[in-house]
Amino acid sequence: MTAQAAKPLVELADVHVVHKARSGGLFTRDRVYALTGADLSIEEGETVGVVGESGCGKSTLAKVLVGLQRPTAGTVYFEGQDIRSMSNSARRTAIGANIGMIFQDPATALNRRVPVRQVLRDPLDVHDAGTGRERDERVRELLHLVGLPASVADLLPGQISGGQRQRVAIARALALRPRLLIADEPTSALDVSVRAQILNLLLDLKQQLGLAVVFVSHDIQTVRRMSDRVVTMYLGRIVEQTLAEAVPARARHPYTRALFSATPGLLSPVDPIPLTGPVPSATRPPSGCPFRTRCWKADDVCAEEMPAARSDGEDHLFRCHHPILDGATDVELISQAQERI
Repeated sequence: MTAQAAKPLVELADVHVVHKARSGGLFTRDRVYALTGADLSIEEGETVGVVGESGCGKSTLAKVLVGLQRPTAGTVYFEGQDIRSMSNSARRTAIGANIGMIFQDPATALNRRVPVRQVLRDPLDVHDAGTGRERDERVRELLHLVGLPASVADLLPGQISGGQRQRVAIARALALRPRLLIADEPTSALDVSVRAQILNLLLDLKQQLGLAVVFVSHDIQTVRRMSDRVVTMYLGRIVEQTLAEAVPARARHPYTRALFSATPGLLSPVDPIPLTGPVPSATRPPSGCPFRTRCWKADDVCAEEMPAARSDGEDHLFRCHHPILDGATDVELISQAQERI
């Protein structure tokens, strides 16, 4: 008998998030399309990096995965089960205990009025995990796990450095031994000198604990280093998914190539693929392909219909009517883009 294929740990199917925002007048509200038609699966033990410009929907995607944002439409599955069909207690266990989140700024993510010991005990207390003695022991384990001395437990978050606060935030996210860790811009609020330490800690924890990780960042080189797979987002849509080792050279979507071309190298200056045209508003997205207003390859077809997802191998999906040909260099793409300016 053939063994049944393991289901993804978490899966999004055609997920939409639409917010209402007041604009223009007292009684008028615009719709903000924060996430549109998102399809994504996260497998056990893999790291998925999410990249894109500010406002593209990265943080909204992360909040949907961790259960902080309820989708307007679409389905979120945990191990193949629709979380909306679960009882409250089952949902609390599936999401609350199995998925942890690290927020962007530890200074605001941690309660500054309680000592670190209580910050780390809070998830254990809420989920009634073990006896009081076992919870205290877990706090000591967590501090050791993230490389902090036991004495930190008695300090307030405001009495420790930014890097130490983020280590506490990581420890709190790991308190219930989750299987998936969501890291939303985990180093952007830190000094440059400690960013590498936090990134190395996350890599060590992933290896040591066998975690699946969703790593959200605007730093695309860091995402490529941290990830097994890279997801590119633009204006609330996932426009490309590919193996990290395949970007940027084998990326097929023009936006992915342009995004990676704008990253400085150590030995060469930045020579990005130029993008022209207006950046669309999330309240009034363009018809067809959302990237067409800035794309050098756009034509009438791009304005008429959203491109369907296409596959370029089992681990590569993209949405583009005129994908970049395999083997095209940045020099060639820069020349093509400049001809359209």
